[in-house]
Amino acid sequence: MSKDLPAVSPETFSLHGGYDPARSEGAVKPPLFATSTFAVKTAVELAGWFRQAYGLDGKPPSAPDGLIYSRLVNPDLQIFEERWSVYEGAEQSALCASGMAAIVTALLTLCRPGDTVLYSVPVYGGTDYFMEHLLPAFNIHTQSFPVTASGEDVTALIAQCQHDDQKVKVVYLESPANPTLSLADVGGIARAVHALGALRPMLVVDNTVLGPVFYRPMELGADLVVHSATKSIGGHSDLIAGIVCGSSELIAGVKATRTIFGTMADPHTAWLLLRSLETYKVRVEAAEKKAEKVVAFLRVHPTVEEVFFPDTCGGEQSACARSQCSGHGSLLSFTVRGGREAAYCVLDHLRVTRLAVSLGSTESLAEHPRTHTHSDITPADLDRFGITEGMIRLSVGLEDADDIIADLAQALNELL
Repeated sequence: MSKDLPAVSPETFSLHGGYDPARSEGAVKPPLFATSTFAVKTAVELAGWFRQAYGLDGKPPSAPDGLIYSRLVNPDLQIFEERWSVYEGAEQSALCASGMAAIVTALLTLCRPGDTVLYSVPVYGGTDYFMEHLLPAFNIHTQSFPVTASGEDVTALIAQCQHDDQKVKVVYLESPANPTLSLADVGGIARAVHALGALRPMLVVDNTVLGPVFYRPMELGADLVVHSATKSIGGHSDLIAGIVCGSSELIAGVKATRTIFGTMADPHTAWLLLRSLETYKVRVEAAEKKAEKVVAFLRVHPTVEEVFFPDTCGGEQSACARSQCSGHGSLLSFTVRGGREAAYCVLDHLRVTRLAVSLGSTESLAEHPRTHTHSDITPADLDRFGITEGMIRLSVGLEDADDIIADLAQALNELL
């Protein structure tokens, strides 16, 4: 911690928190601690830290008081985790090697063979694959439900699983859903789950799309929040990382699993994230303003059938957005007339926006969810989720909004 740092906002803490320049030769920015191991003064001291790390004194495993090995603790990871926890409103965070590493580490910390995970759909393709194919291989049952389900719907599903002798350990939400941008009623589901008492499932929310500048699931009752930090947190398409956030007790367990699985991020990635975090709020707010202009353009273009963007669907979805979110973010999807052939035509004619997967970066990125990011999902499920042949997902970057719109216009006009 910087000396004498008062209570400050997350964007200020992201510049100064968790770091004292005096401990690093006065360097204003945290150095890159590119080391695998650390020298210790005495053997007794090192033995004590290992007892902490592996829970050898009858206590749960915890972060040791000193530095041993970068698989357990590294200063760059520590600084980033402390800064991000303030942004998310969490007690602690665990930085992982990717968004999927964060999800896998969190769920395998919480679940054991015989347990059941209920998860909202649609979700990111990698998450869907993990739920559908890998967790069942560990005898962890999974069952999906629509992201727009109510708290009552979820508790009814939990009751049905209990009737079938399945123990529901986790309810997992991705909100907004990728790529339909549908919002879950996190608050309503959290209230319903918490009402089940001490043996209730843990509520885990993937907050990658909006992030805590616009959306704070922990304040709505989530137990853990996960992110692909590759996206808007990293924000420059130059790193892969993930984050798990939650209470000190839960994150201690996540970090113990992370240590043994080896799913932590490397020091250089953490150092890059420290750089990115300083501009995080500025970047996501600027991209949101540009996305709103792009949405306004797409809504009136004659080749566009529908635009998907938080708070644009009316009814319960708009009410959910107004009650839970302070912004819309910069990810959107839209469908074009003519199906896959038309969507491919638009994608192939883009000149400013890059034809690439991922989202939340400084450059605009577009892709075809049905055959790209979500291609492992069955056609029947894709139809059920509304991921159609004509859908294009667009992550709006920091280019001039008029340039993005002009690029989309010339590509869409190929369909006229």
